[in-house]
Amino acid sequence: MTRYDPIKAPATASASPGFVPREEEEELARLLLRPCFPAEAEILLIAGFDAFDRLLGLERAEGDGNGRCVIAPPIWRAILDAKPAQIVLAHNHPSGIARPSDADLATTREAARFLALLGVALSDHLIFTTEGHFSFWRAGLL
Repeated sequence: MTRYDPIKAPATASASPGFVPREEEEELARLLLRPCFPAEAEILLIAGFDAFDRLLGLERAEGDGNGRCVIAPPIWRAILDAKPAQIVLAHNHPSGIARPSDADLATTREAARFLALLGVALSDHLIFTTEGHFSFWRAGLL
């Protein structure tokens, strides 16, 4: 017997790998992270979870004058003191562009390497816009 994949509607031109429309967001994105982002300023959140996906801590880094967020050592220390098994990074793009910048890609790679040395998994990095969010995990970038 041959298995056939179901016919799906063609992807829209605006849909890119890793993009999740706002109406399809999971509870973590929709209820916990999205409400934390103002429309006018870039903010970065670091959420730490235990091995059972329970939230252990949520830390926030403000954007600088250039719109970049820097994760200062005290922020890393605060989230890592909770001894998470995994971390989710999330930030917003007030510009409305849900694609990672070169700086986003570099920061994600560096954070994943740093956390791996400590035995902590970087589960995802989400970039929020008003239309939805981009997921590094869904895009195959983690």
